Amino acid sequence: MPNHKSAIKRTRQNIKRRARNGAIRAEARTAVKKVRAAVGAGDKEAARKLLAEATVLLDGAAGKGVHHANNTGRRVSRLTLAVNKMP
Repeated sequence: MPNHKSAIKRTRQNIKRRARNGAIRAEARTAVKKVRAAVGAGDKEAARKLLAEATVLLDGAAGKGVHHANNTGRRVSRLTLAVNKMP
C-alpha cells in the first residue's frame, strides 16, 4: 500500500487508466474479430464497412497510447490486405 499522498494519487490514476485502456483494447479486438469473420464468410461489402470501423478504433487506440503506432499500422495493413484479396 502506498504511504505518500502522491503515491496514493498515482495508484488511483493507474486504476482508472488501466480500466480505460482495457475497454479501448477490448473494443479494438472485437472490431478486428468482426472483420476477420466477414472475410471468412466471404462477405466483401460487410468486410469493407467493418474494416473502416476497425481502422478508426485501432488508430484511436494508438493515439491514446494503448497500442504502439507500428502495431496498429501492421494490424490495419494485414486486415486491408485480407479484405482486398477477397474475390
